[in-house]
Amino acid sequence: MSENPKHGKRFQGSGQKRDRTGAPPGRDRTQQRPPRRPQRTPLDPARQAAFDVLRAVSERDAYANLVLPSMLSERGIHGRDAAFATELAYGSCRTLGLLDAVIAAAAGRPTDQIDPVLLDLLRLGTYQLLRTNVASHAAVSTTVEQAGIEFDTVRAGFVNGVLRTISGRDEASWVAELAPAKDADPVGHLAFVHNHPRWIAQSFADALGAAAGELDAALAADNSRPGVHLAARPGVLTAAELATEADGTVGQYSPYAVYLGGGDPGRLAAVRDGKALVQDEGSQLVAQALTLAPVIGEDGGRWLDLCSGPGGKTALIAAIAARQGGSVAAIEPAPRRAELVEQNTRGLPVEVLRVDGRESALEPGSFDRVLVDAPCTGLGALRRRPEARWRRTPADVPVLAKLQRELLAAAITLTRPGGVILYATCSPHVAETVGVVSDALRRQPVTALDTRPLFAPADGLGDGPYVQLWPHRHGTDAMFAVALQKAL
Repeated sequence: MSENPKHGKRFQGSGQKRDRTGAPPGRDRTQQRPPRRPQRTPLDPARQAAFDVLRAVSERDAYANLVLPSMLSERGIHGRDAAFATELAYGSCRTLGLLDAVIAAAAGRPTDQIDPVLLDLLRLGTYQLLRTNVASHAAVSTTVEQAGIEFDTVRAGFVNGVLRTISGRDEASWVAELAPAKDADPVGHLAFVHNHPRWIAQSFADALGAAAGELDAALAADNSRPGVHLAARPGVLTAAELATEADGTVGQYSPYAVYLGGGDPGRLAAVRDGKALVQDEGSQLVAQALTLAPVIGEDGGRWLDLCSGPGGKTALIAAIAARQGGSVAAIEPAPRRAELVEQNTRGLPVEVLRVDGRESALEPGSFDRVLVDAPCTGLGALRRRPEARWRRTPADVPVLAKLQRELLAAAITLTRPGGVILYATCSPHVAETVGVVSDALRRQPVTALDTRPLFAPADGLGDGPYVQLWPHRHGTDAMFAVALQKAL
């Protein structure tokens, strides 16, 4: 054994002489070993699941709330890891505007100049830095390591630099720098603070009208986790019985509603057996309002749900109709949604028709009550689909409003004189609500009924005759509804 006096290292002599490069005789000293890629540590299962959800949303326009649960189940991710993956995936989707603004500022370039895969990694890391209690070094290192796996050392270095810049400041500091000035653009400022596109925040302000001072609360409510509401099937199970079985609380407004404290509602026997279903209380109130609206003349029990998929409101309406000897025709042109209507209404007096509601070939004037739960932007349910706020654009509104006007006109044609049409949307945008109804009132033989009494005991519904529910007021989706009566 000998010791290298320069490095203090001991080595076992081989008996071979070495030249100045340290290579043994016979080796071509011009040959260089290829550089080794550094050993990288992949993302842990929770972060990997969140990252895969972000990729699915970005690449395939997938819905995070549909992709993630099945992914967690398939990969056997449970407990705290599942909760962490859910927070990262949903949170990153929901706060996309803030994340991209911060990333662009830290990177010194617009996000559309960053590779999409790298951008989703940066979003995942940035969310952890700004919105979680994850240690900064862990958020940065795990993201950098994955960048090295997905790409190379250069791109990993880019991610490292961007995230370290972001980690030097907290969210409040970044918001103060990047948000529109509160005095110059109050709506834009609140939109940025609460992670909404400005056009959506403006549509909420327009819908609130004189109560626009509630915009801060309305936007904040969209970022809260919605409670799970159940609907007990009328004539089969009472809300009180369901609350006892589900260890829940009887709802505040709907006589069928139960608020579930926690757990998987799909595991409840009442849900599995079709005695109850998962349904927002606002949707329950809309369905009930159709059944309560006054008609002129005798109600023959012939009711229609013009836009029935996936069948939640249809089931509640049909259960009420069954107790009165009535039946429901349910229109749904999409095959998969029509199947869901059939599943959700099994055992009830419902006929599912796979036709376009605008051209149903049904006999005009043959229905006493018609529900038009029209396809819409879904701006009233942003709590449930975290990526939806960034996927919708203002260009969607006129296209949907045209469809809504056509569906409402068809519903009026199918309603008998003295009958009632209940028009509803899960959006507060005035072009989809008051705008559509105002057009019908001008062109069609209908008058608007004061719809607010049909939603009792809920209050704070607006000035009438329309009803507007809000998450921050009622804990429901932002449902709009109005009852229209066809002239005799």
